[in-house]
Amino acid sequence: MYAPASFRVEDRRVLLDFLRRHVFATVVSGGGAGGTLTASHLPLSVGENAAGEIVLSGHMARANPQWRGFRADAEVLVIFQGPHGYISPSWYESEQAVPTWNYTVVHGYGVPRIIESGERLAEIVDDAVAENERGFEKPWKGDALADDFREKLLAAIVGFEIPLSRIEGKFKLGQNRSAEDVEGVCRALEGTGSEADGELARLMREAKGETSGG
Repeated sequence: MYAPASFRVEDRRVLLDFLRRHVFATVVSGGGAGGTLTASHLPLSVGENAAGEIVLSGHMARANPQWRGFRADAEVLVIFQGPHGYISPSWYESEQAVPTWNYTVVHGYGVPRIIESGERLAEIVDDAVAENERGFEKPWKGDALADDFREKLLAAIVGFEIPLSRIEGKFKLGQNRSAEDVEGVCRALEGTGSEADGELARLMREAKGETSGG
């Protein structure tokens, strides 16, 4: 990923927090027929192992051919997308400006391990459910399912784990613009009433504060 120094994010704590906030990711792999790329859009769980590696875990339908192309000698790319949006030059204080797109994204790379059955597959599913049900007044639990029905569902999926060998972050948030330009953009984004635009504005202010030391 092309990431100029002003937009590059290398702080592990920041990257890990980003992954946990934006768990719906795109898993991209090669090895398909004719060497073509394959992508699946999946919710993932984010953890750390005893070696300190960030480990992604998830599952896909057994009928999805992508997992059959996973190889022990080839990395996959996992893309996590955060807040993003169009930036109009009319929002800047500066007159000499052009339209752009601000965004936040993290790429993770690693070799996947397939988990076709057993307790670990059930744990991957249960952990994902628990994470996403957390905060609900009455969290749903998998033990509400009959055993035979649950086993039938588990047989229809394949789990995987991806220990990340490297991770890259790019937060393009106007760090190269003046404080006045950033403030003008933030006011415009907040004025749209969109929750996503409001979050983008918050991140822009944070990034500008870090850049200026404020």
